[in-house]
Amino acid sequence: MPHVSSPAIMLRATEHGDYDKIITFFTLKRGKISLIAKGAKKSIKRFGGVLELFSVLNLVWSFGRGRGLPILQEASMVHPFEQIRTNITWTAYASYWCELVYAWMEQGQRQDSAYRLLEHTLDQLNCGSRSEHALHITFQLRFMTISGFRPGIDHCNICRTPLERFGRSAVAFDVRRGGVLCEKCATQEAGPLYLSKGTVKLLRWILNAPLERLNRLRFSRQAIEESLRMLEAFVPYYLGKETKSLKFLKQLDSRLPSVNHGCWQ
Repeated sequence: MPHVSSPAIMLRATEHGDYDKIITFFTLKRGKISLIAKGAKKSIKRFGGVLELFSVLNLVWSFGRGRGLPILQEASMVHPFEQIRTNITWTAYASYWCELVYAWMEQGQRQDSAYRLLEHTLDQLNCGSRSEHALHITFQLRFMTISGFRPGIDHCNICRTPLERFGRSAVAFDVRRGGVLCEKCATQEAGPLYLSKGTVKLLRWILNAPLERLNRLRFSRQAIEESLRMLEAFVPYYLGKETKSLKFLKQLDSRLPSVNHGCWQ
């Protein structure tokens, strides 16, 4: 019975029978995997209380001879991120980021950059060193890019005019086309969102800067509100649904706007 080990972030747990749990992790070496944790519901000694959502663990699991799920053999804590679970709003943010990973990543697909992004963002949230709004914007932008849906914000997505040559300070963003439109092309499309040029340039910096340098970013209130409005429309459109955790998050955080596709500034 071969054994595999990897660092992992716990994404989701469901009950399985009277004693067991099925737990989905995002692992560094094997991507998203679902493991069966024998006796996890009834025995405190089995895994020592380390199976907590958002935690970074070192896992050991094995594959049986049949077609059943791999079996979790060992789990040791690396980073518990316990501060997140003391704050209901932080818990809602972390739940949403983990749900995005759960919904988007294919089973068994290794994705180092997505793993590092999730671990870094959870660590920043746990430390309280950056606002949850800034982390929320940064995570979604970088995760969408890793997943192959980078927003087109360098030039008009119809005529290819560079952003620097746009004539107006309010820049149209078309969710269906996945990027910005110049003032001429925006008149041909129904109901784009509008962002300031400054917000678009900030988002472009987030997409291109090294992850460790993002800690220096400071968002204005306008940049936060515009960015959140754009992402609330953009991410569910390409995911194909609005996640349950996002709906709950919007109930908790009044600064997460409801989508309005009209012109606003």
